[in-house]
Amino acid sequence: MTDQKELNEAVENQDEAAQGAAEAGGSELDNVKAALEQAEAKAQENWELALRTKADAENLRRRLDKDMENLRKFGAEKIITELLPILDSMELGLAAIEGDSPEVAKFKEGSELTLKMLNGVVEKFGVKPLNPEGEKFNPEQHQAMSIQENNEVEPNTVIAVVQKGYILHERVVRPAMVIVSKAATPPPEHPGIDETA
Repeated sequence: MTDQKELNEAVENQDEAAQGAAEAGGSELDNVKAALEQAEAKAQENWELALRTKADAENLRRRLDKDMENLRKFGAEKIITELLPILDSMELGLAAIEGDSPEVAKFKEGSELTLKMLNGVVEKFGVKPLNPEGEKFNPEQHQAMSIQENNEVEPNTVIAVVQKGYILHERVVRPAMVIVSKAATPPPEHPGIDETA
């Protein structure tokens, strides 16, 4: 009987060991599954981070390209703004030259050539003059200095340019200073008569 008892104990021990091994294997399998899920979650997180980083880098590159393009286009804006009063002064000086003597003619010719060269330089940088006489008033490009009644042109039309404006690559560097027309008001029907008195 002792053999039977020992045999039964050995079988029980073996069953317990098998059950323990199965439980240990099951918990190990659960551990592996949990580790795999964590690794997949981390991989997904890293993938999303990589995509965001790539998008940020692309946006930064586009922004830098745009900034460089604007710098190329508008980098000369400050010096152009400083040159505009010189252009104005030369044009006014040429308009004021009077006389037919050879000295005056030479001075006028030299001034015209200098003005032409200066205009060529600013045009090379993309500057275009705004001389809107006869055009519709555009508040983005024109600055109204006064408004005058005028029946010869449509209301809100530039009838005179006080000072030319300038555009640098579609950006207004200086608006044109203009005089704008408005419709003439009709005279009163009974001028000078006060019927309420």
